[in-house]
Amino acid sequence: MKNLILAIESSCDDSSIAIINKNTYECIFYKKISQENEHNQYGGVVPELAARLHTQALPQILDQCKKYFDQLCAISVTNEPGLSVSLIGGVAMAKMLAVSLNLPLIAINHLKGHIYSLFLEQSIKLDMGVLLVSGGHTMVLFVNNEGKISELIRTSDDSFGESFDKVAKMMNLGYPGGAIIENLAKQAKNNSLEFSTPLLHSKELSYSFSGLKNQVRLEILKQELSKERQCEIANAFQKTAIAHIMDKLSKIFKEYKFKRFGVVGGASANLSLREQIENLCKIYECELLLAPLEYCSDNALMIARAACEAYEKQEFVDICEDLINPKVQNLQGKL
Repeated sequence: MKNLILAIESSCDDSSIAIINKNTYECIFYKKISQENEHNQYGGVVPELAARLHTQALPQILDQCKKYFDQLCAISVTNEPGLSVSLIGGVAMAKMLAVSLNLPLIAINHLKGHIYSLFLEQSIKLDMGVLLVSGGHTMVLFVNNEGKISELIRTSDDSFGESFDKVAKMMNLGYPGGAIIENLAKQAKNNSLEFSTPLLHSKELSYSFSGLKNQVRLEILKQELSKERQCEIANAFQKTAIAHIMDKLSKIFKEYKFKRFGVVGGASANLSLREQIENLCKIYECELLLAPLEYCSDNALMIARAACEAYEKQEFVDICEDLINPKVQNLQGKL
């Protein structure tokens, strides 16, 4: 019986393919090849290098999926947002498979995919708030009972995850910066250093991390960076970045009586952030939804899960259409 959906994710620096049973949401196959080691020496993702590595990794993974081809009912792929040179590789492969296997093609916004990472093996729950924190995006969303997505707040400059990457780069610590800064923060012995929380006294519902990043830069320039000093700066930065997230979330929670609240995106793996959001949800008696740590960052399984819903709604796209929209800013429509 043809009830499997193959999904491809290549929006940035992770090459991933997954196969899911559209009826049970069971993961039949999943693999991801990370490019972190290759980009580490540059302190961030190099688009041209990412594109070349996708052309190597995706065919390697796809080769392991051939035994499932006769059970596939659709092909799905991330088409927005992301690096255009990275998206091209995944979309081209998806179109090739759709044509050669005579299957419908489904295009998935990978930000929606992140929301579905909360429901990988279960039916989706609507009427919820969502904090999406990643290397490219920071936003709070509301999904109503009908699945309509409304944006409540977003960053006006750097994202939460991006700010971690840039602070790590300023201290020559490598890439990606999230885990590096988090681990250093845990080792801090001196907690006296403090940075000012952005927009703390502003009524504006907006995030901004560029000013905090500049505070860190000026602090780094003051004296030589010892390991102890790096830990102190990492701790102060992380504490302030999370305080900024929580300050605005607290205001939103007062206005919206969320029944449940999800936290998604690569930067949602930060355990300190998770702990503080958990405490906030307890105060408001709100159910907290968290994606499994291994599926916080970009991955094809979340794209496959989103594709299950799209398949039921017959939301197919024309293979002749130019599907790539790398700079999409607004997450609109329905789940």
